Amino acid sequence: MNLEELREYCLSLPHTTEDMPFGEEFLVFRICNRIFALTNLERIPVSVSLKCDPDRAIELREQYPDKIVAGYHLNKKHWNTVSLEDLPHPLIKEMIQHSYDQVLAKVPKKDRETLIH
Repeated sequence: MNLEELREYCLSLPHTTEDMPFGEEFLVFRICNRIFALTNLERIPVSVSLKCDPDRAIELREQYPDKIVAGYHLNKKHWNTVSLEDLPHPLIKEMIQHSYDQVLAKVPKKDRETLIH
């Protein structure tokens, strides 16, 4: 998956917004103003940091030790940094969806309800 495919998929998720709050080299994707994915536009190979259930995060790191590592400059228990090279696209999309769902689940109910209307 390349950077444009990452961006396209993230923006395909309902109510996703993007911005660059940490400078021109970092692209951030949010749901209800909460980050679920971020990438460094200048980093090669391209990678994305994604929120993840702690137990699942460990499993993924063990299964793909060279491609999935503890979140770079993030809470290492809840975030993974995922190399987009050589991982199957369905797995990457599933991890993005999981991150989106993890973040959305923490949004207060009243804010989630505004998304429906």
